[in-house]
Amino acid sequence: MTKIKFGTDGWRAIIAQEYTVDNVMRVAQATAKHIKNNEGNKIVIGHDCRFGGKMFAEAVTRVMGANGIRVNLAQGPVSTPMVSLGVVKTKSDIGVVITASHNPPSYNGYKLKSAYGGPTIPVDIAKVEALIPDSVNLELPTLEEMHDNGLLNYINLEDLYVKHVQDNFDLEAINNSGIKVAYDAMYGAGQDAIKRILSNTVLLHCEHNPSFYGQAPEPIHRNLSVLSETIKKDASIACGLANDGDADRIGMYDEDGNFVDSHRLLLLLLLYLHKYKNLSGKVIITFSVTEKVKKLCEKFGLPCQVTKIGFKYIAEIMITEDVLIGGEESGGIACKGHIPERDGIWMGLLILEFMAKTGKSLKELLQEVYEYVGDFSFDRDDLRIEEAQKIDIINKCKDKFYTSFGQYEVKELETIDGYKYTFNDNEWVMIRPSGTEPVLRVYAQSPTMEGVRSILDATQKTLLG
Repeated sequence: MTKIKFGTDGWRAIIAQEYTVDNVMRVAQATAKHIKNNEGNKIVIGHDCRFGGKMFAEAVTRVMGANGIRVNLAQGPVSTPMVSLGVVKTKSDIGVVITASHNPPSYNGYKLKSAYGGPTIPVDIAKVEALIPDSVNLELPTLEEMHDNGLLNYINLEDLYVKHVQDNFDLEAINNSGIKVAYDAMYGAGQDAIKRILSNTVLLHCEHNPSFYGQAPEPIHRNLSVLSETIKKDASIACGLANDGDADRIGMYDEDGNFVDSHRLLLLLLLYLHKYKNLSGKVIITFSVTEKVKKLCEKFGLPCQVTKIGFKYIAEIMITEDVLIGGEESGGIACKGHIPERDGIWMGLLILEFMAKTGKSLKELLQEVYEYVGDFSFDRDDLRIEEAQKIDIINKCKDKFYTSFGQYEVKELETIDGYKYTFNDNEWVMIRPSGTEPVLRVYAQSPTMEGVRSILDATQKTLLG
């Protein structure tokens, strides 16, 4: 019997090893009990483009049927934000997304969404975990039986989502602006919606391929070389947009094919929402986000709060407080005026709207940000090392063993979630085990990319010898 544990964002495991129909049904049964314990009876279920998504989603559906819970089952692959929005629009009690987000193609996963349309908060995740049985012994109805008995409704979440976008964006201004976008779906669930929303678009990796051609669908620069080169070769392309496998994360490129990471996107969105749209509220960032966001908040007189890593911690605040924007280093961003959920398509449209309304390029808008906070560079290494070595490194971090990394002397240590070693006002390194993959993540910031690389190399040499 496999012990199932939810990580930073849901439960994820390798398909046909721990991620099996039987184990998915165990988590589904715990979800059903949790719904009934809270006197609910309605759920939205969807899956992204990964291998087996439809099969696993239907297994969850049948477990819900056996428990008398009414299911809205998505037709075809959908993004995580589509499911979250669907929960709100159908007034359901909870949502389940069969996805492993940005993980390698060998993985699948199980995300829980709550009635407010965002990640289920940690205390409720713990309740579901505690309800997971050793096995599921139920008389499972067929989908046909559920449909006939009124327990199953097929729903088009993409239609619902596109309509919501049309109601909230000036798509005419974006599509008539002359801004040509190169879009890389990374073979993920955002591909069909973008085809419907944006008219002047060069489409990359917008086919259904559950293997993702062997590439983890995470929208970071090292995974997006084709997008970058496409922009460099076509002077008519104004920017690039990429989403991960379930389209809740974002990566962008400027007109020169230079990567615009999520730190900069957070700063751009904060600039647009507050300075240009006159919106206010608290700004929430996770521990690995650049302190430049705090600096811009100070300039604008906005409160800023730092949380542990994982969007669920941001969502927990968004559902109770007035939040303008919240985001992570990994490309997950949410903002006022939408559900409390990461949404890579929505954030991309906000940036495109910003460009269309101002007539400025992405580079010009970034220059405006730098006038407030200064330029900076950032990158991340993912160290795939033995578990024993990873534990040893983390224990040394706990014991404050590291006082320098090569030439970089530690001036300050923060431990909100992981270990962030500050060297000076503009340079730091952070060490943290991933909550979704068997890797040790090492993040660094410096004024230049050469400086970032120097810090990462020095840190790796210190950690691994």
